[in-house]
Amino acid sequence: MRRSRLATLVLSLVTALGAALALAAPAQAAPSDHYVALGDSYSSGVGAGSYTAESGSCQRSTKAYPALYATNVQPASYRSVACSGATTTSVINTQLGALSAATTLVSVTVGGNDVGFANIMTTCVLYGTTDCVAAVQAAEDKARADLPTLLRNVYTGIRNRAPSARVVVVGYPVFYQLGTTCVGLSVTSRTKINEGINLVDDIIRTAAAAAGFTFADVRSQFVGHQLCSGGTKWLHALNFASIGISYHPTAAGQSGGYYPVFRSKAG
Repeated sequence: MRRSRLATLVLSLVTALGAALALAAPAQAAPSDHYVALGDSYSSGVGAGSYTAESGSCQRSTKAYPALYATNVQPASYRSVACSGATTTSVINTQLGALSAATTLVSVTVGGNDVGFANIMTTCVLYGTTDCVAAVQAAEDKARADLPTLLRNVYTGIRNRAPSARVVVVGYPVFYQLGTTCVGLSVTSRTKINEGINLVDDIIRTAAAAAGFTFADVRSQFVGHQLCSGGTKWLHALNFASIGISYHPTAAGQSGGYYPVFRSKAG
């Protein structure tokens, strides 16, 4: 009986002490990061909706992966200057000014517009397989020739302006799941488009590593949620009513595809 009472007393004291410590400590310490998001429409969140009024034609969404990170992690400061249509040149000319020596975390998704993602998809939809394959091949040739230098220029600019920052370079999802019955583009076109995206991602990954940056590869995260897959689609198909969102991540693609991969790399 005495042992039982003693055990009860000890348990009560431990419980009370734990409660007191819980009250004394903050529920979650505020992270100290000063985070800046750079990049194109995949970073601004085109296709996810809920665009901020201040962003105008850049279409920065509160459901884009940088905004989701800011909401969930609550860094000391957050600013997104990502913009729909951005290229490596426009990131250098109009976005790097948001960085400073105080910046501790940077994300960037860029490169797709430099090789003409949008024009390629327009060609593939309107002109058929032969023209589609030729357009992708031309983009692949351009990517191999030009993209490494263009990316290096961006990454050097980031490092010069934010010398102490952790930099996470985020890639692109592959659009199509192959081996399924799918209405629209031919199997040959879909296969070639996927090949082109994989090439761009691989070039970005290599350039990021050379700069000492971290590459966040979203391709495997989107498997099962691509166009022509049987699962919930995380990418918009061709949308004639709102052409700009075509082939961009949905809100679910940002939250289920991009955000967890970025979060795992950013910390």
